[in-house]
This record gives sequence, structure tokens and C-alpha cells, in this order.
Amino acid sequence: MMPPLEVLCLTLDGDAGAAAAQLVAHDWAVTHAHTVPAAQRMLAHGNFHVGLMIAGATLGVPAASVESLVHASDATEWVALCEAQALESPEFRDLVLDCFFDQQVLPVDWNGLAVMLAHAQQRALLRQRRRSETRSHDALGMVGQGTVIARLRAEIRKVASTDAPVLIGGESGSGKELAARAIHQCSQRAAGPFVVVNCGAIAPSLIHSELFGHERGAFTGASSDRRGLIEAANGGTLFLDEIGDLPLDLQTNLLRFLQEKTIIRVGAVRNLKVDVRVVAASHVDLAEAVAVGRFREDLFYRLNVLSIDVQPLRRRMEDVPVLAEHFFQRCAATSRTRARGFSRQSMEAMQAHSWPGNVRELYNRVQRAVVMTDRRLIAPADLGLSMADNAIGVALNTARITAERDIICLTLNRVGRNITHAARELGVSRMTLYRLMDKHSITSDEPSRQPAPSWNAAPAPLRIAPSRVAGYGPST
Repeated sequence: MMPPLEVLCLTLDGDAGAAAAQLVAHDWAVTHAHTVPAAQRMLAHGNFHVGLMIAGATLGVPAASVESLVHASDATEWVALCEAQALESPEFRDLVLDCFFDQQVLPVDWNGLAVMLAHAQQRALLRQRRRSETRSHDALGMVGQGTVIARLRAEIRKVASTDAPVLIGGESGSGKELAARAIHQCSQRAAGPFVVVNCGAIAPSLIHSELFGHERGAFTGASSDRRGLIEAANGGTLFLDEIGDLPLDLQTNLLRFLQEKTIIRVGAVRNLKVDVRVVAASHVDLAEAVAVGRFREDLFYRLNVLSIDVQPLRRRMEDVPVLAEHFFQRCAATSRTRARGFSRQSMEAMQAHSWPGNVRELYNRVQRAVVMTDRRLIAPADLGLSMADNAIGVALNTARITAERDIICLTLNRVGRNITHAARELGVSRMTLYRLMDKHSITSDEPSRQPAPSWNAAPAPLRIAPSRVAGYGPST
């Protein structure tokens, strides 16, 4: 059952009473606003799926204020009513094209308007449903709905229940810091600080002081005592990002901290007790770094108590549409853009792209597209992607299907169409082979009753029905 249609009627010019009477006659709940600020206040306190702006021969207010109103009400679809003369203004035309679901010229065709508003409501409800689904996939702050991200969430919840060190592996841009934050938020330390240290971004001459702090007078410029980042994380979690870049001498000090849970500030003579859980991450293989002498073996084993691998985006392509929509909503909320989503071609191009820069690359491409596009639907070119990428993906998929079909045909011919023998050679069950034959429209005459072939006799020819694979006969 459709929810009642609530309309916010912003009357900038015209007879508000007559419009309200007609709207009420169509069983719509009408809320009136006569200024843009009033409409903004009502949107902040109400749930309107449809907004109706009534203007005259001119807008009467700055177009930028109306644009801000529309962009601030993402859950509302807007329809414009105006005099035909208003559409002669380029500014007004741009406003309607960029911000409104549809428009109608006065005098009002009430039957046509009723259909238009009903369509606007349907679109608003669809948009609301998409946002709620996106939020439901944002568990632990990690967007995705595939099996890979679900397994990662399960691993995070397990390691979060202890205080043991965690080592996170994964390519650059894959979301290692996000996983570390999720571990902290699920742990008993969630109320404590989460301190991030990028071990590769701090100057080697400063990193000791940055991590452990210093006492007044410890070196030139040390005019007062200063807590280090480890001490700042007391009671919470210390995230050591790219720990493979940590100098060897600092690795020794870090090992002592992990073993004794104490630190010594630069220039100090006494130990400080700290209660910190360490989560480390690296895009390089630390086991290999140990083998070549670039990372201490004892520190590696001290950190690698619990390990998690964050998979690259190319291994969880099913999450690309959800991630793209999540990033679009985030970027659109802070940008004045006319874009309302992605075109079908954009989604196909994103699904075909290999994403060498992982999730970070996807976010950067969406952010650029939101800012730079002049379209209502983001195109592949706005993302810096081409349809050629998609064509390669389609061709590869077709090649896989073709190869699968060919090997089944060759195997069946070689064993004289004996399903049992063919299934054994292919390493699948008889039922799976029957399913694959049906998938590729491969037929034979009672293949299960055929005897095993004599190696001195040529096998009977296999009859193949027209395939549904592109390039192999008519489609069905």
C-alpha cells in the first residue's frame, strides 16, 4: 500500500490557496512555505517525498538559494510550476534541468500534475530504499555485501575480543586502516583513543621522539615535556601503519615496549607503564622482509600473534556498485553537483576495471566525477574509464564460456559419449556434467547407456545443439 503523499508546496508567486485546494482535493497532505528559509526549516523537521515549487514569470529569488534547498533535501524530489516566460531565462532553465525531477507550465493541468507527482514520489521512495540498503551493508564502517567482506567482518569480531597484537596485511588502498578502526570499535577499548602512526611518513630523526615522547631539555628545542604517540594511546589502540618502513633501531625499542608494556621518553631515566593494544599493518610481506634482514624476526613474531588479510578490490568485485554508491552519497553531500547517480554504462565500466589502486582509487574516481560532471548520470568518461575496459571484460567472460563448452565436447567425444567416464575425466559429478551440458545446449543420444569406447574404433559423432553463447548460433 502506498504511503500518503505529503507535498511541501513552496509558493514563490501565484495563488497558494487555489493550488492547495486542488492538491487537497487529490488527497494530498499539503504543507505551505512562502519563502526558501521557511521551506528549509520544514524539510528539517518533516518527511516530504515530494516538493512543489510554484513560480511566475520570474523566479523572484536567487537561483542559488533554490539550488541549495534542493540539494539539502536529498530525500525529496522536486517539481516546478512556472509561467512559460520563465523558461526563456537561461538561469531558470539550468535550475530546472539540474535540480528538478520535472516541470509543468502554467496554467496547471491537474490530471497531468497528479501523474507527475506520483512518479516523483515513486522515485523518492526508490532513492530512500537504496540509501537504507547501502547503510545496511556498512557494518563495522566497512561497506560491502559479498562473501569476502563478510568473512573479514567475522575475523575482525574474533580478534577484537582479545588484547593480543594484530598484524594486518593487504595492498595499498585496500582498507587496512579501516579494518584496524573496526577492531578498535568492536573491542573493550572502544571508549579509549585510537592513535594512528604512519611509520613511513615521520622523519627518521624525529620518529623516536614522536613515538616515545621526550623530557624537557632532552635536545635543542625541547622546551617542555611531551607525550609520545604510544603514551597518547594509553587505554586504547595504537595503529602502526606501514610498520615495515620502521628503522631497525626503532624496531628494537618497539619490541621492548611490546614485551614489557613500558616506555622511556627521550632524555628520561625512568620507565612509564602504558596500557596499549598494538595493531600493525604493512603492504609488504614482512616474512620476506625478515628473510632479507630488513625487519627483526623477533618483532615480527611478537606482532604476528593474530593476522588478518584485507583482500584487494579486484577480488571482491561484487562490492564495487555498493562502494561506488556509498562514495557518491558522501561526495554529493558536500558538493554542488547536478549528478544523481551512475549510468548503466558506468557501472559496467567499473565492474570491468581491475582497480590497481583498490578502494582508494574508486573513491578518488567517484569524487572527481561528482565534481567535474555536467550530467545527471555519471558516465564512464567522468570516471576516467572507457567502455573498452568493459568490452575486454565481456570478451574474457565469453572466452571462458567458450573454453568450458569446447572441453566438454572434446571429452565426451573422446570417451564415446559416456557420461560416467566424461565426468570422471573432467573431475565433476554426473549431475554437474548434465547441468553443464544443459547450460551449453550439448545433447547426445542416451549417453549414459553408451558403452566405453573401443580404442581401436572411432567414437560416434557428438550432436551439438545450437549454442546460446555469443558467436555460436542464434540466441534463445
